Amino acid sequence: MLDLTSRLDPVLSVARKSAHEVDSAATFPADAVAALRESGLLGVTLPEEVGGLGGGPAELVEVVTAVAGACGSTAMIYLMHVSAAMTVAAAPPSDFPDMLAALASGRNLATLAFSEAGSRSHFWAPISQAQHSGSDVRVDARKSFVTSAGYADLYVTSTGTADADGVDLYAFPSETPGITVVGQWHGLGLRGNASSPMTFEVEAASTYRVGPAGGGFDILLGTVMPWFNLGNAAVSVGLSQAATEAAVRHTSAAQLEHLAQRLSALPTIRAQLAKMSIELASTRAYVDQAAGRIAEPVDDTVLHVLGVKAAANDAALRITDTAMRVCGGAAFSEHLQIDRYFRDARAGHVMAPTADVLYDFYGKAITGQALF
Repeated sequence: MLDLTSRLDPVLSVARKSAHEVDSAATFPADAVAALRESGLLGVTLPEEVGGLGGGPAELVEVVTAVAGACGSTAMIYLMHVSAAMTVAAAPPSDFPDMLAALASGRNLATLAFSEAGSRSHFWAPISQAQHSGSDVRVDARKSFVTSAGYADLYVTSTGTADADGVDLYAFPSETPGITVVGQWHGLGLRGNASSPMTFEVEAASTYRVGPAGGGFDILLGTVMPWFNLGNAAVSVGLSQAATEAAVRHTSAAQLEHLAQRLSALPTIRAQLAKMSIELASTRAYVDQAAGRIAEPVDDTVLHVLGVKAAANDAALRITDTAMRVCGGAAFSEHLQIDRYFRDARAGHVMAPTADVLYDFYGKAITGQALF
């Protein structure tokens, strides 16, 4: 594995310092993103020949887990960039030879723009459809949640083909005419990731297409889902670890003065801390195993791709809930920041593909049924 510590440490320092303000004021973590740009980590999984670090799934997990423990919003912005960058890397638009190098260097921040109100969490089935426009196509798509909306330099978006027989993906630079942020983001958690709705009304779009015409569905399943699901699971692990560590610190220091003992002296508290710690260790092990399967695919790789996000998302729900319970009013009052981990952890479960959809797919896979 790459030694990423020297690149990560400055990012984590900035992200920790700004995390509370990012959450409380729902502001985009500009300083943390700037640190990511400077670190080289935006290219962690891109090939060295385009200026990336040449890392793989394990490196992605390492970076995302660490950043999520510092600031969940920054971690999700970072994950969306990596997922978009790997999508472009799968089939770069030939008219933009420097696109990957800009993503690897940190000059450009990318994001995914897939979610639509009509198909909701079924991100692989856009309702929007391109239209023939002379000898080219026009994209007219409305996207409901776009992380880094208005801040990204490159948007990877999806639409149905003009012939309604497939899905196309496009990589639009932010200066492309017809790209507009059309709302604001107010979320329960991940409040700084600017997941606003956007519209894409782009003429002569074919030059921006990622992959062959009608080939978007295969890229969504073969590239986007493995990288995004693994990284999303790592976000859940990072939030779970931060919540566990905060709960252990608080209960080990807070006093029940009338009993002259710490909270951690109570068997009920210790038991809950143990359950959190064990579930965190188990989840981390599963995420690491999934990273290995994605790096070197074997027969059960698809099960790991389907299961890792759902399992880690649900573990984060339980772990952060327990952290709130064992720390009581101190957690509820915000000064421990456990409430932030609790709220941020709720996003993963409902983020497409949702945990319940993935459990359904997993069930289909182990019972020999077609996923789609």
